[in-house]
Order: sequence, then structure tokens, then C-alpha cells
Amino acid sequence: MSFHDIFKSSFLESVSGFSIIDTILGMAAAVVIGLFIFIIYKKTLTGIMYSSGFALTLVGLSLVTTLVIMAVTSNVVLSLGMVGALSIVRFRAAIKEPVEIVFLFWAVAAGIVIGAGMIPLAVIGSVVIGVVLLVSANRKIHNNPYILVLNLRDEKAEQEALGILGQDVERYIVKSKTVNAAGIELTAELRTRDAATAFVNRIHNVLGVENVILVSYNGEYMS
Repeated sequence: MSFHDIFKSSFLESVSGFSIIDTILGMAAAVVIGLFIFIIYKKTLTGIMYSSGFALTLVGLSLVTTLVIMAVTSNVVLSLGMVGALSIVRFRAAIKEPVEIVFLFWAVAAGIVIGAGMIPLAVIGSVVIGVVLLVSANRKIHNNPYILVLNLRDEKAEQEALGILGQDVERYIVKSKTVNAAGIELTAELRTRDAATAFVNRIHNVLGVENVILVSYNGEYMS
């Protein structure tokens, strides 16, 4: 048997079951589900700006996974080779938010299910996941935590500034206090009422307050 005969029998005949219609339907479903995942990602984003590259990755990941699973399910030999090839692939992309992992796995799972031919399952599952994420995102806490940094000249200014904090914010706790020859540096964690920040101006007007800095944070930068 010549090499041409081996190539013809092992390769060409193995793709005889390829269906163009099934491939088009599967890829179209992957595009729709990928765009749906992108929309949910944009709606549930905690920040102001979203990463367009990550959003494009969600759609592309659904398509690529669907294509791979379609190839694997059509040929047992190809599936074994695909497992060996993918085992040496390493991805080193930085994840900014933990929730992004959910969207990555969602895109991969949708691609796997669509590639296996279970398009209704992919649609129903994606709708359920999307609704859960939307409901969870709409229940976010509105009185966001802040870090307040004060540079004070003396103890009297400190007492007046803390008095304003006690009246105008929902609650606060002093995280650190540094005293040196230049004065007092005080750092406090607080939660505002209805995102009002006018108290910062009143603290700055207190005699002996040299500098006031208010920074929003998500509670993960400081213990």
C-alpha cells in the first residue's frame, strides 16, 4: 500500500460525514449566543468602561469552541489528537475581575454544547445564566465604600473633621493614624448616604485641615 492509499483511506474518508448545513447552523447559533453573552457582560459590568478586547474574546471563544467540538465529535481519531494538541497550550491572560472567569467558562460551555448539537440546551442555559447575572447585578450596594485621607495640623482639627464625618456619613472607621512633626495623617474607611460627597468640602473648610482626599474602592485594596 502506497502513501497515497494510506492518506486517501485514513483522511479523505474520515470527513465523508461532514455536513455544511449543520456547520452553518452551529456557527450561527454560536454567534448569537456569543453576542448574548457579550450583552450580559456589558449590562453587568461593575465599572464605567468595559474591555472591547475581552468582549470580542467572548464571541470568538464561542465560535472556536463550537468548531473544535464539531470536529472532535465527527472523528474519534481526531478527538484523541485534539486532546494531545490542546494539552500543550498555555494561556496567560490577566483577569481583571473574578466575574470575568464566569463569562469565559460560559462562552466555552456554550460552544461545547452547540458543537455537540444541543442548541436548545445552549439557548435555555444561556438565558437562565443571563437572568441570574442580571438580577444579581441589579442588587449591588449603592452606598459604595470610600477611603478618606486627611492631613491635619493639630488634634483640634482632627476632632472637628471626625465630628463632620459622624454627622454626614452612614458610618466610618479609622484605619490608620500617623503623627509626625508635620502634623497628623488620618485614613478612614466610610460609607456615604446616597453617594453624597459634600461633606468633603466642609471638612476642607475646617481650620487646620490642609488636605482632603476621597477615593472610591471595592473593599479589596485594604484589609
